[in-house]
Amino acid sequence: MAVSTPEHTLGYRFSLEYLADGERGAEQRWVPLAAVDWSTRFERTAPVREFPSYTGQRSFQGAWWAATLADFVGYESWLERDHVMVMDQASDVIAFASQPFWLHWSDDIRQRRHAPDYFARLVDGTGVVIDVRADDAIGAQDADSFAVTALACEQIGWRYRRVGELDAVLAANLRWLAGYRHPRCRNHEYAGALMRLFAQPAPLLATAEQTGDPIAVLPVLFHLLWSSALTADLTAEPLTATTLVTAAGNIR
Repeated sequence: MAVSTPEHTLGYRFSLEYLADGERGAEQRWVPLAAVDWSTRFERTAPVREFPSYTGQRSFQGAWWAATLADFVGYESWLERDHVMVMDQASDVIAFASQPFWLHWSDDIRQRRHAPDYFARLVDGTGVVIDVRADDAIGAQDADSFAVTALACEQIGWRYRRVGELDAVLAANLRWLAGYRHPRCRNHEYAGALMRLFAQPAPLLATAEQTGDPIAVLPVLFHLLWSSALTADLTAEPLTATTLVTAAGNIR
């Protein structure tokens, strides 16, 4: 979503605080934004802060096993988990990390800082900074932090996104397909047959049955849908036996 930039932010000087790999493990670094090394892998940095856990907590936090990374990525709410799932499924995202850095700036009254929720690296090398917050949960200070972060990203050549609630149908379909994201679901014999059968749009279940026992074939089909080798309209309705599926590209 578009983020407006307040006029009073135009004179800010930004700096980043992050954890970099060193000889003795993670080392804290604090550098001016303009001096950030483009080779720094913010998409694989350690989180700069811990996720809080306390009695009566209303959000649900945890760790998502990302097929993209073959590693775990943290989230602080189910909404964040859903967007981690989206990044993990996206074919143009090659890596991403949670709480990648602190962005520091001054508002002429006090020093402020903000830790964006995620940093993602796209296949073309582009960096994307992401904040996850529902539209109705953004206060005035949050809105200002997001606007300042968008400005900082513009200065360094990164993209910035503030994302909210996912479309309910898309979220339900991705949650289902995510259960088949692990490489163990990738049977090359069945995958090759499915790619050939779905060269033209065809119904999901009837075509799977042409390949073999659905109990064995369907996990492979769902894995191919997750990895975008096969495509279907995941926003129109929940996946059914008659959903039309089409081969889209190479198996990854």
